[in-house]
Amino acid sequence: MKLYYSPGACSLASHIILNETGIPFETEMKSTKDKAAIVAIHPKGYIPLLKMDNGEILSEGVAIMQYVADQKPELNLMPKMGTTERYRALEWLNYISTEIHKGYSPLFTADRLIGEERERDTFKAKVKDALSQKFDWIDAQLAGKDYLLGKDFTLCDAYLFTCFSWSKYVSLDTSKWKNLATWNSRVYARPAVQTAMKTEGLLK
Repeated sequence: MKLYYSPGACSLASHIILNETGIPFETEMKSTKDKAAIVAIHPKGYIPLLKMDNGEILSEGVAIMQYVADQKPELNLMPKMGTTERYRALEWLNYISTEIHKGYSPLFTADRLIGEERERDTFKAKVKDALSQKFDWIDAQLAGKDYLLGKDFTLCDAYLFTCFSWSKYVSLDTSKWKNLATWNSRVYARPAVQTAMKTEGLLK
């Protein structure tokens, strides 16, 4: 398999899960600014993209992570089909995708799309407030837990960890979320996470 990624982007979550499985794979870095190069691989024009063993290209990070995790079901990176835990994982993945991942997006595009500084600052403040309220809820859910689903590290943790790491780039104050801080440190320390970040040039 081959993962097409951009350093520190949402593809980091897929990179982490591939490392967790121990399955051999290749990586190829693609800049998100080089749209043409990405479109040449898949017409959607964004990463992550995974070239599977059969040569087909799979898009969408959540789908990629589930596909990879299902290659090694014994690792429980995604709970078993038919279990309540599986649907709880899907619940988290949908929430992270629609509310957290997309919640950061306006903060990355505001400088380009909003010309007037005061208007831009007001807009960013509102977006950060909405995002902070969601993290208030997540912080409460992590009370007494090692990971989002309890004791086991799953795709949900890799995805949220990736999104949460963007906070420093958009000046989102994370200091009040103590449970999130503990969880973030726990995920950060995992060898698969460290390896992915080093490969992407995020760690020396």
